[in-house]
Amino acid sequence: MSHHGTDGGGSVDALSVLELLAQQAPPERLAELLDGAREAGRPAAELAHLERAVHLATGVAQSLARREQRGLALDALADTVRDLTHPYDLDGLLRLIVRRARRLLDLDLACVTLRDAHGTRVLHSSEGGLTVLDPAGCTAALEREGLGGLVHVLGGPAWTEDYLTDDRFPHVPAVDRLVRDEGLRAVLAVPLRIGDTVLGLLYGGDRRARRFADGELGLLAPLADLAAVATEKAGLLDQTRAEVTELEQDSSRARTALTRMRYIGEAHGRIMNLVLSGGDLLGVAKTAGDALDACVLVRDPGGRTLAAAGEVPAFDEDAVAKASLDAHAGRRPVRAPDDTPQTGVPAQTGPAQTWVAPVIAGSEDLGVLVVSAATPLTGEDERLLELAAQSVAFLLLMQRSTAVAEGPVRDELLDDLLAEPQHAPQQIAQRARRLGIDLRKPHILVVARPEGGEQGRAVVWASSYAYRMAGLKTVQGGCIVLLLPGVDASAAAKAVSAELAPLLGHPVSVGAAGPGWSPDSVARLSQEAMRCLDAMSALGGAGAAASVDDLGFLGLLLSDDHDVDGFIESAIGPVLDYDAERFTDLTRTLEAYFASGASPTNAAEALHVHPNTVSRRLERIGELLGTEWQKPGQVLEVQLALRLQRTRDVLARRRAALAADPE
Repeated sequence: MSHHGTDGGGSVDALSVLELLAQQAPPERLAELLDGAREAGRPAAELAHLERAVHLATGVAQSLARREQRGLALDALADTVRDLTHPYDLDGLLRLIVRRARRLLDLDLACVTLRDAHGTRVLHSSEGGLTVLDPAGCTAALEREGLGGLVHVLGGPAWTEDYLTDDRFPHVPAVDRLVRDEGLRAVLAVPLRIGDTVLGLLYGGDRRARRFADGELGLLAPLADLAAVATEKAGLLDQTRAEVTELEQDSSRARTALTRMRYIGEAHGRIMNLVLSGGDLLGVAKTAGDALDACVLVRDPGGRTLAAAGEVPAFDEDAVAKASLDAHAGRRPVRAPDDTPQTGVPAQTGPAQTWVAPVIAGSEDLGVLVVSAATPLTGEDERLLELAAQSVAFLLLMQRSTAVAEGPVRDELLDDLLAEPQHAPQQIAQRARRLGIDLRKPHILVVARPEGGEQGRAVVWASSYAYRMAGLKTVQGGCIVLLLPGVDASAAAKAVSAELAPLLGHPVSVGAAGPGWSPDSVARLSQEAMRCLDAMSALGGAGAAASVDDLGFLGLLLSDDHDVDGFIESAIGPVLDYDAERFTDLTRTLEAYFASGASPTNAAEALHVHPNTVSRRLERIGELLGTEWQKPGQVLEVQLALRLQRTRDVLARRRAALAADPE
C-alpha cells in the first residue's frame, strides 16, 4: 500500500511537472517545484523520481524551444524566399540578405562581398557595424587569407568561436584590426554559390564567444544559396535594365537624328527652291543661316564677301584661310583650327565655332561658305552646310550661264555706249532698262588689262562679275571694260584687281574713272580710264589698280572735265576752310614757306612774324593735311593747288573789276 502511495504521490508530482510543461512554463517554475518538494521533506526516492521528471521536462522544453526557434527561422527563411522573388536592384537585394542573415542567427554584424567587373571581391553591403568598413582592404583580405580562404579550402561554410585566438588560418593585420575595432569574437563565412561557381561570401559576426550549430549553418547555407541565385538574377535584371535604357537612348537619339535629317531635308528643299526660283546669294545665305542658327558668309576665291546673313563676327582670317585650304583639299566642311573651347565653359555655351565649306564645281574653286555657329554643329548640320555650299555653287553657275547667255546683248549695249557719236540715245536707254540697268544713277567705268596669260578665262570671269554687280562688260583692244554702279572709282578698281588677279595667277593693271550720271558720260569715262591705265604703265605701275583721282594732279591733267575745284579741295581744302572760319593766315604762311625754300626762319622774316609763330602754324597745317603732307608726292600737289588757288583768286578779282568798270 505504501509503495502504491509513493507511486501515487510520485504520479501526482509528475503530473504537476507535465502540467507546467504543457503550460510552457519557464524553467524557473520547474526549479521552484523541485525546491518545494525538498523543503517539504519528501522521501529521497520520491525526490529522485521528481528530479528525473524535472530533468526530462527541461529537456523536452528545450527541445520544443529549439523546434519553435527552428520553425520561426524556417518561417523567416520562407519570408526571405518570398521577398527574394520581388524585383530588386542589386544594392537593395544585398541589403535585404544581410538584414535577414542577422535575424536568422541573431548576429551582431553581417556583410556580403561580391566580385566586381575586374574579378576582385569588394564589400557591397553591411549591417550592424560600429565602424566604417574598408571595402578595399578588409574584405579583400578576408577573401584571400581569413575565413574566406578557409571556405575555399573546406568547400563550404567555415566559422570560428573566437577569431583572434583561432590559428587554423593565417591572420592579416587589416582583418584583425576590423575584428578588434568591432569587438567581434565569433565569425562565420558562407559561400554564395551557384553550382561550382562562388559569386561571393556572406559573413556573420557576434561580439561573444559562440559555437555555431549545424542547424544554424543549415539555415544560413540555404539563405546564401538563395541569395546567390537572386543576386545573379538581380545582376541580369540590372544588365537588362541597362540594355533597355541604352536601347531607349539609342531610340531617342535615332528619333532625334531622324527629326534633324527631316529638318535638314526640308531646309535643303527651301534652299533649292530659292535657287530655282531666281533667288540670290543673300537669300541662300539667310536660309542656310536660319537652318543652322548661325551667321553665314559667301566668299569668292579672292576672299571678297559676296553675301552675308546674320551678325558677322570678327574672324581670325589666318585660321579661315587655313581652313579654306583644308576644306578644298578634303572637299568637305572643316572647322577653323583656332576655335578651341575656353576652359571651364561648356561646349554648348562656349565661344562660337567657325566652319568653312568649299564651294566647288568639279575641280573649279568658286569660293567658300564661312559659318559662325553659336552652338556646336552636329553631323547632320555639317551635311546641311555641305548641301548649302553645293546650292551656292549651283547658283553661281546659273548666274554665270545667264551672264554668258545674255553676254552678247550686254556687250553690244556697252559697245554702243562707248561709241562716239552715240546713236539713238532713247533706244539705248530702253535697252538698258530691259537689262535692269539705270544709267541715270551713278556709275563707274573700269578698264582691266591682264599682263600676260590667256585672256579667255578673264573674259568669262568678267561676264559673271558684271552680272553679279548689275553692270555691263565688253572687250576692246585686249582690255576688259566694265560699267559698274557706284560712286567710288578707286574702290571699284581695287575690287576688280583683288578678284581677277588671283584667278588668273598673274598681274592685272586696272584703271577707273567716275562717277558718271548719264549715258552720255560713259564714253568720256572710258577715255579717262584708258588714259589713267596708260599713265600707270608709263610711270612703271603695271599691275596696279588706281583711279583718276588716285593720280592727284596727273589725274587732273588726264581728266576731260579738269575739275580744278575738286583738286584744290582735295589738296588744301582743310587749310582754306580753317582760314575762312577763323580769319587765320595758314594759306599765306604755306606760300611764304615754299617761297623761302621750306625755311621757317626765312618765312617768318617775309611774314614779319616770329619763327615760333611759323612753326606753330606749320604744326596746325600738319594736323589739317595729315602728317605726310611734306612728303614729295603730296607736297607737289599742295604747291600746285596753292598756285591754282592764287591764280583763281587773281582772275576772280579781275573779273570783279571788269564788271565794276566795263570801260
